[in-house]
Amino acid sequence: MGSMSPVHWLILAVVLLVVFGGGGKISGLMGDFAKGIKSFKKNMADDESMTATDATQAPGHISPPNQNPGYSQTTSSETHRNQA
Repeated sequence: MGSMSPVHWLILAVVLLVVFGGGGKISGLMGDFAKGIKSFKKNMADDESMTATDATQAPGHISPPNQNPGYSQTTSSETHRNQA
């Protein structure tokens, strides 16, 4: 009980660093973390408002891409049957 193990010294060193040298850095990190959370919440609210304006489409509907005139969606077997 009289001697301290290396784990005890490590914990003591971490506590001393936080108390005497890392206080400003930790509060700065927490401030940046809070700003990130606020930005995330704001963007989530913006995303929800965008989905409300897109309600004109049926749910689950995906619009087809713009196609060139004369383009047909036939598979190679259908093309082969049409040529024969």
